[in-house]
Amino acid sequence: MPLARSVSVSSLPGLEEWGGPGAPDNVVLFEVAWEVANKVGGIYTVLQTKARVTADEWGESYVLVGPYVESSVRTQVELLEPPQPALRRTLAAMNAQGCKVHFGRWLIEGSPAVVLLDVGATAWSLERWKGELWESCAIGVPWYDREANDAVLFGFLVAWFLGEFAAQSEERPFIVGHFHEWLAGLGLVLSRARRLPVATIFTTHATLLGRYLCAGSVDFYNNLHSFDVDKEAGERQIYHRYCLERAAAHCAHVLTTVSHVTAAEAEHLLKRKPDLVTPNGLNVRKFSAMHEFQNLHAQSKARVQEFVRGHFYGHLDFDLDKTLFFFIAGRYEFSNKGADIFLEALARLNYLLRVNGSEVTVVAFFIMPARTNNFNVESLKGQAVRKQLWDTANAVKEKFGKKLYESLLVGNLPDMNKMLDREDFTMMKRAIFATQRQSFPPVCTHNMLDDATDPILTTIRRIGLFNSSNDRVKIIFHPEFLSSTSPLLPVDYEEFVRGCHLGVFPSYYEPWGYTPAECTVMGIPSVSTNLSGFGCFMEEHIADPSAYGIYIVDRRFRAPEESCAQLTAFLYGFCQQSRRQRIVQRNRTERLSDLLDWKYLGRYYTFARRMALAKAFPESFTYEPPEAAAGFRYPRPASVPPSPALSRLSSPRHSDEEDERYDEEEEAAKDRANIRRPPSPPGLPTAPARN
Repeated sequence: MPLARSVSVSSLPGLEEWGGPGAPDNVVLFEVAWEVANKVGGIYTVLQTKARVTADEWGESYVLVGPYVESSVRTQVELLEPPQPALRRTLAAMNAQGCKVHFGRWLIEGSPAVVLLDVGATAWSLERWKGELWESCAIGVPWYDREANDAVLFGFLVAWFLGEFAAQSEERPFIVGHFHEWLAGLGLVLSRARRLPVATIFTTHATLLGRYLCAGSVDFYNNLHSFDVDKEAGERQIYHRYCLERAAAHCAHVLTTVSHVTAAEAEHLLKRKPDLVTPNGLNVRKFSAMHEFQNLHAQSKARVQEFVRGHFYGHLDFDLDKTLFFFIAGRYEFSNKGADIFLEALARLNYLLRVNGSEVTVVAFFIMPARTNNFNVESLKGQAVRKQLWDTANAVKEKFGKKLYESLLVGNLPDMNKMLDREDFTMMKRAIFATQRQSFPPVCTHNMLDDATDPILTTIRRIGLFNSSNDRVKIIFHPEFLSSTSPLLPVDYEEFVRGCHLGVFPSYYEPWGYTPAECTVMGIPSVSTNLSGFGCFMEEHIADPSAYGIYIVDRRFRAPEESCAQLTAFLYGFCQQSRRQRIVQRNRTERLSDLLDWKYLGRYYTFARRMALAKAFPESFTYEPPEAAAGFRYPRPASVPPSPALSRLSSPRHSDEEDERYDEEEEAAKDRANIRRPPSPPGLPTAPARN
């Protein structure tokens, strides 16, 4: 689903949509990935959001290739007959030889064509294909690794399909094969080994070995150059997978990664320097209402506040109008995702808010799916109590309104002593009595299966944040994906993000980082790090990221203690902002949406494809080697930045003065005057006219 943003006076038109040449003539693009119409990980989001831009550029010459998964096909794909004769002949030839190959349309924006290969139907060929893989590439795959076995079946089917398509085409087309991650990489390796006429691209979104090393609490980035990659992969029993990934990286005409930090990782672990960085984007849907995202923030925040009222019933001794909602979300990788440093920073933030007598309360949400067996009874009871109070208030209000109406109808002013009778007071007393409880509000909304050893709960016990009345920082751990059908917190993820004030993602290992990108598109400030692809991208493109609500923690060149102190300073500074300053900052954050739109970032994929064509078919395509070019950078905002650490007008007593001095339209006009147009990717190859 595209994320909506507004077109307002705060939008900067410095980023143009890709206006370069369209797809070359007589070229067919096959994009191969295990996540095509098969939601497994983040690559699914990349393919789904990028499909519309790619389909607009390539039209019917763009086909996605993935595995046939019955459960996903039923809801995501419309099976059809291929419109192109070459595709029809290819599918007929493969199906006649015992394969099961399906064609259809993926029911997403752009409706791209998909070819789905049933790996289960060809499982009888697994051992024969493993033998061929060993003879041709000297890569052995153990019998017990089911995922690697699927990769072998999928890779051989993809290579078979590409070869068959080239043979069945009457006019020999130029074929581009774009392969994502190691699960699809074997198809690339076999295409090169069989000398198929295919220009190949391999994109690694995160290296296998990098994920395993970081999961083991290794000082990863400072020791990249010194790892014995074969030894490390062998000790973790992933050597065969690593060989498949490395072979794909070396066989590809063009190797790309999603960020500069992953490029350095690939250079040392895969032993090849990437040719190009292709950042991940989002399909940003624009609507015309000015500052509509601010209204959506207020509406979504009200939904989150309702949940908080129920969760903290009996201990709601803080002002919700002065309460900020922070959150972290993603896979439950405690250290890799930065949950450890976030919890430590929250403990320090709690101390700072208490000793300085701040009236601000912070509620920090941890949205990380973990093993549970059910909802926490206290959490469910809290929402029931809140609803009961609401029903009681409505019942009393209705009776009060009826008596008031009857009194005014006869021309008398109401006697306030008679407006509420004893029954009404009894109802209200019962409702108030139901809100009494002796225990603290629960930290976790569910019953955890591994409560005693869970990393988040263990750390919370150590730092002592138990949602007591004295704490200015409250914690809610929601170990389940958000859903609008949940009886506890009935909001979907997008609505929840819009209702929060700050997303905190201090990751140690994050090749890209879709969560802070989604925050940016929705106008929500976020914390990232210089070890995440998103953080590096923003540092490259923005002169002063923190002024635009992108706080970047240094986890590369600082010790963990210093990084935690820096994160604490960011959080405390955010808490010191006035409401007006937060509104200004959200305007600036939302202004960065254009940077993350596929209409801008899609050009890097266009460049990679043309580079691959020029390398694979030098007699028909040429390109100039890329030259160093200055990146596009948003300027520092013309007005005083909203961060208390940088602004002398940050204290509450100056907030009125700031309201008078700040003019969003005037500031946006100054930024538009300062902004420089982004350079196109240098050295785009050109195809000569064909006879």
